[in-house]
Amino acid sequence: MKKVVILGRGGAGKSTLAARLGTALALPVIELDKHFWAPDLTPTPKNQWADIQHRLTSGRRWIIDGDLGPYDVLDVRLRAADTVIVLDFPLWRCAWRALRRSRENQAFWRWVLTYRRRSLPTVMTAIANNAAHADLRVLRSPRAVEQLLNQANPATPPDQDPLTNP
Repeated sequence: MKKVVILGRGGAGKSTLAARLGTALALPVIELDKHFWAPDLTPTPKNQWADIQHRLTSGRRWIIDGDLGPYDVLDVRLRAADTVIVLDFPLWRCAWRALRRSRENQAFWRWVLTYRRRSLPTVMTAIANNAAHADLRVLRSPRAVEQLLNQANPATPPDQDPLTNP
């Protein structure tokens, strides 16, 4: 794992997993939200977003976390990845985490509520079309996340973390 893409519904724990995995593997972590959204929450146009991602994926080692739903251009980072992790947690878990972290707008909640039906099939198709070469890991529980982290750094005992102890 040297070039890792982490995807999933809002509130799934992508950023938390990225930070923990980055520490375990000594990889720099890139949070897409910081590069995508303007201060007024205007999305970056798709052609500019693709160019930005080319720059972000030009390094030899990284973890990129973020799933921008209908605004996203997945193919750039998927083609560059050697590992793709999809967090496919239940709606209740993601909604609870999202509620605890901040207030979100209506578009965010629409995306969270319809993720499995609308976004996840698009994500999985994009992975099949652009990252067939990558190791795909679909994690459906906090236990699966802990197992992945333990594989990445077996000497480190699991800690008390909001990702696994909501």
